[in-house]
Amino acid sequence: MNDDIGSIPFHTMDGASATLSDYRGKVLLLVNVASQCGLTPQYAGLESLFEQHGEAGLVVIGFPANDFGAQEPGTNEEIAAFCDTSFGVRFPIAQKIAVTGPDRHRLYAALTLAQPVAVDTSGGALRAKLAGYGMKQADPSDVLWNFEKFLVSREGHVVGRFSPDVAPDDPALVEAIARELAQ
Repeated sequence: MNDDIGSIPFHTMDGASATLSDYRGKVLLLVNVASQCGLTPQYAGLESLFEQHGEAGLVVIGFPANDFGAQEPGTNEEIAAFCDTSFGVRFPIAQKIAVTGPDRHRLYAALTLAQPVAVDTSGGALRAKLAGYGMKQADPSDVLWNFEKFLVSREGHVVGRFSPDVAPDDPALVEAIARELAQ
């Protein structure tokens, strides 16, 4: 695991300390999630990816964040219950963090530094929609919105970043995951 991101601590939903190094040798898909977002149905697709590719070494990790439109207002307990009852989520969920702004978690600071540009298969549709509401990133490398995805190789290198509106079944994401799993 790349020590740049592998040693940054976070907490799992049950309160245990964790790092990405705990998943050494796995391909990771790190996603900032929210339970009251228009993109929340992506939980189902993320769970499907985890179920389909888990045995091959894929681990999806959700990082709840309330940074965008206050769309993740719940407590960690409420978030865990929502993920379980609404989508049957079995992939790991971390405790709520900030993924942008002055309180941004160190992990997300490192992720955005390692991969400052996201693949956007929609041609900027979400970015344009948000701009129409007066919502813009402070820095172009900041996380745009809920459900942005970072792909981390088995060696711990950030090898991909996908816009929030790139669905879990989007061919660009599926192909990138397959490529990493084949390594």
